[in-house]
Amino acid sequence: MDDHDHHHPKGRGGGHRKPLQHGSRAHKKRNMGRNEHFREQLDRRGRNAEQQAKNKKKEDKGDNAASILPAAFPAEEIEAEERRPKRKVAVMIGYSGTGYKGMQIDHKQKTIEGDLFSAFVQAGAISKANADDPKKSSLVRCARTDKGVHAAGNVISLKLIIEDEDIVEKINGHLSEQIRVWGIQRTTGSFSCYQACDSRWYEYLIPTHSFLPPHPSSYMGKKLEEYAEREGDLEQYRKRQAEVASFWPKVEEKYIKPILEAVDDSIRPLIEEALYNVEATDAPAGDAMVDSAIDISAKNSDAVRDVEASVETAGTADRTAGEKMDIEEAAGQPTNEEVKDIVNDIEMQEPGVSMNDETDGSIPLPDSVVHKPALEIAIKALKKAYLDAKKAYRISPERQARVQAALDQYVGTRKFHNYTIQKKFTDRSAQRFIKSFKVAEKPIIINDTEWLSLKVHGQSFMMHQIRKMVGMAALTVRYGSNPAIIKESFGNVTVRIPKAPGLGLLLERPVFDSYNEKQAKQHGREVIDFSKFDKEIAEFKEREIYQRIFREEAQGNQFNTFFTHLDNYKDPIFLYLTSGGIEATKKLNNKLMQAKWEDSEDENASGGEG
Repeated sequence: MDDHDHHHPKGRGGGHRKPLQHGSRAHKKRNMGRNEHFREQLDRRGRNAEQQAKNKKKEDKGDNAASILPAAFPAEEIEAEERRPKRKVAVMIGYSGTGYKGMQIDHKQKTIEGDLFSAFVQAGAISKANADDPKKSSLVRCARTDKGVHAAGNVISLKLIIEDEDIVEKINGHLSEQIRVWGIQRTTGSFSCYQACDSRWYEYLIPTHSFLPPHPSSYMGKKLEEYAEREGDLEQYRKRQAEVASFWPKVEEKYIKPILEAVDDSIRPLIEEALYNVEATDAPAGDAMVDSAIDISAKNSDAVRDVEASVETAGTADRTAGEKMDIEEAAGQPTNEEVKDIVNDIEMQEPGVSMNDETDGSIPLPDSVVHKPALEIAIKALKKAYLDAKKAYRISPERQARVQAALDQYVGTRKFHNYTIQKKFTDRSAQRFIKSFKVAEKPIIINDTEWLSLKVHGQSFMMHQIRKMVGMAALTVRYGSNPAIIKESFGNVTVRIPKAPGLGLLLERPVFDSYNEKQAKQHGREVIDFSKFDKEIAEFKEREIYQRIFREEAQGNQFNTFFTHLDNYKDPIFLYLTSGGIEATKKLNNKLMQAKWEDSEDENASGGEG
């Protein structure tokens, strides 16, 4: 949720007035107690002294012991410090959000603003008298990004001491490589980077295999077919998945079958159950992690948990005739040697179990014995095979056009109450204006995985809004949903939309055209313009943001885990994505389910954008 939702003035309709008592006059001064009257008479110096006394009391109690912000300097140091003028400025910054609890300052958690404020103090840009409280410097941020979200360009406005010519270098000297100050620009005295910002550009990077359909044996794979047939929508559903229809069969035949045939009949059913049994990959109902879809149910066995992240990784889809790469060439069918290596690995785990060259090449095992190491190795081999096949996928122009068509539905003024938390259809603040949402024409290939860049331009965004917009668009394409479901989600209905991983989101830059053209020009100030730092930003973006995203995905497969978990989450709340539409969820919904959904939203609604 952005700052707009927290700055309603109490005057002029911004608050609720208390009804007058009988005989009262509207402007009559109410009676005050002696203490309250005395407090009201305190001047600013007195109020500051009172606040410092309160802070001291808290420190004595240990309430502030865990604060990670700079501690107050001793009074003698503050008195001895040379008084230097403060100027209202816009600080242009970039950062990688990995490891941070978001942008907004927090006394107890590591945040971007927390590190910046500490660096300002250490560099002498904030006086010792003001070092204990960011409010004294009138700190405001342009966009509050969520936990883990990156920014190539963002702005904070506050009062700083900027007399030193090398102040930017001094500040950067006290920051990690994850945070950079691009420049500090003098502004008008009344400047607020939040109020002056016209709009914001965000980018979201997503692997193209996210748009592959679920495995036919998964919960959603079965439900999609079931509802399409029930609603008489089978032909249209198949058309929406036409360009990816043969991906699963090809992967199974050319990629998985040779591995399964190499193991004994006694193990094969266990492997198939671990891979395709919906119950095995079902998360507990009402799981608080379903919205991020990263956590896997702790009740499953090690082998099952290991494969949950990969069951749907095969995400089967096919190429169109015009595509250059075929799945067999891109992913590669396991060779005889590779199959033998897998079998040899199993033999090493199971002494006494050997491969009989005179038989069909399978591993003879007693029917009554479950060989867990052999089972785990076979599952890991299949997991790698699925993951390799998925990473080898290259999106077709037809599939990419479906992604663009989904994103087009967000453009304009829409009610995004389903795309954030704790908002209702009737909340005016849920109405937002999206200027554009575009897929980059050419995908990029990093670490053998193909990625799409999605760029959205909007006035302002609520908490999780962009990640939920991406999640909804990706799921409608992945599940072959009727595209109209996105339009329906803007109406007076409640649908549960999972937010795509924060890993792929970054704030490109905020836009200040109105301020630049009017106030800055009128008061002789320079415009706020990131283009003068294009070279430095491009290098930072590549090193600290893009490469971090690609590296973390290569190591953790977050997108794969996210969509796999949703494909297998056995809960009717997501059935609105089938041909049954919102009614399919409504029929099976109830108060208990709604309560579970609210319980799962355990994040602070005053968080940042994205």
